[in-house]
Amino acid sequence: MKKILVTGSTGFIGKRLISQLLNQGHQVYALSRIRGRTVGIIDHPNLHVIYGDLKDPSEMDPIPTDIDAAYYLVHSMAEKISNLLHEEGRTAENFLKVIEPTACKQVVYLGGIIPEGDSLSAHLQSRLNVEKVLKRGKCPVTVLRASIIIGSGSASFEIIRDLVEKLPVMVAPKWVKSRCQPIAIADVLFYLSSALLKSEMFNQTYDIGGPEAMTFKEVLLRYAAFRGLKRYILEVPVLTPKLSSYWLVLITSVRFSLCSYLVDSMKYNSVCHDQRIQKVLPHKCIPFEEALKRAFQKISQNEVVSTWMDTWLIDEKNPDIRQFIQIPEEGCLKDTQKVPLSASKSEVISRVWSIGGDRGWYGLDWAWKLRGFIDKIFRGTGMNRGRRHPTELNIGDSIDFWRVVKADKESGHLILFAEMKLPGEAWIEFRIEGDSLIQNAVFRPRGLMGRMYWYCSFPFHFFIFKKMAKNLARS
Repeated sequence: MKKILVTGSTGFIGKRLISQLLNQGHQVYALSRIRGRTVGIIDHPNLHVIYGDLKDPSEMDPIPTDIDAAYYLVHSMAEKISNLLHEEGRTAENFLKVIEPTACKQVVYLGGIIPEGDSLSAHLQSRLNVEKVLKRGKCPVTVLRASIIIGSGSASFEIIRDLVEKLPVMVAPKWVKSRCQPIAIADVLFYLSSALLKSEMFNQTYDIGGPEAMTFKEVLLRYAAFRGLKRYILEVPVLTPKLSSYWLVLITSVRFSLCSYLVDSMKYNSVCHDQRIQKVLPHKCIPFEEALKRAFQKISQNEVVSTWMDTWLIDEKNPDIRQFIQIPEEGCLKDTQKVPLSASKSEVISRVWSIGGDRGWYGLDWAWKLRGFIDKIFRGTGMNRGRRHPTELNIGDSIDFWRVVKADKESGHLILFAEMKLPGEAWIEFRIEGDSLIQNAVFRPRGLMGRMYWYCSFPFHFFIFKKMAKNLARS
């Protein structure tokens, strides 16, 4: 049994890697930025959560000095940052300071394949810079560079899925001719876990990719063929990466910042330069169609463990989830609905726990979708991201443009915190009191604009919230 530190523990890769390491018998110390948040749905005696933010490690919980290895899975792509290179480089430097006093024997870093040539996107520049920063530390580093990852919940997969499923005809920019080497999430996890404390991989860099290289256009058309869909792709030279990002963000569930960074990198080929990884870790990677099949099996069985949506949009350093659970009383504007239960308590709780996503919001869904579209225009989250599971909720899950901050199903108490673009902060609370459903919509405005926003929205709120509460409580 080894003691392993995993940073980026609540992300798409981090959650799945933690599960794999625990299954292999290791003790895992998961670094989480948000206090009070467990690492997804994993509950294991060998899992220990450490709270702290590598952007500001001054308030970080102590890391055990006897850790054997550490995984660096941190990135800053959740929000558009003016200087990504500097921000990610500084975070990596802070990480080195944190592990320097420990007995860590290896750092494993997952980055992106770096194309040949001097010109790189901001995203790829930052990924390469993180490599360089980590290699300056005293601890040996193993770098794995991956192409696009195929798996239920990965940002790349969700972009592909949304494009092909929603658009019979796609107008695509010239980056669809760029080549990539898609790799299944299962293969990425194999390489990450198998590289652990493997001495011949210390201070080495490896490209990892699936068995086939193809253009992005081929990726889209092969996905369409797999799903039995007829799709046509028209290539045009006028769609710049920025215009492509705006176009993608309206079609797909992925937020603008991620679209922007990913599209900017799609201009470059991301194929493996060599197969050196096979000499130290011989492994047959999953073919593209099989990776798609596995992803859809997870989706259809409601077994999606993690998604790109798991990253919280909270600007504070070292935030404490308890401040979001405690809905403020002072300086807030509220809409409270108290509706007698005409259905059983268990039935009402089941409805509340199924809210959002494909199920919708129990009335005037067109208004919710309109609000989501407006949010997308202003580079917000929008309504497209849905939810991880149709009936289960855990703290940290996303529901459209809300985040679950409390989910006590036994008592029927659910609190959602808004992640849409707002001139203030917003919550929706559901709770059962006696024979009534209490539904609270609370808004803490930021200045005059916040109050104007609330009062302009009030006519819509009156009908939306009233109808939603009645439909949740009725038999």
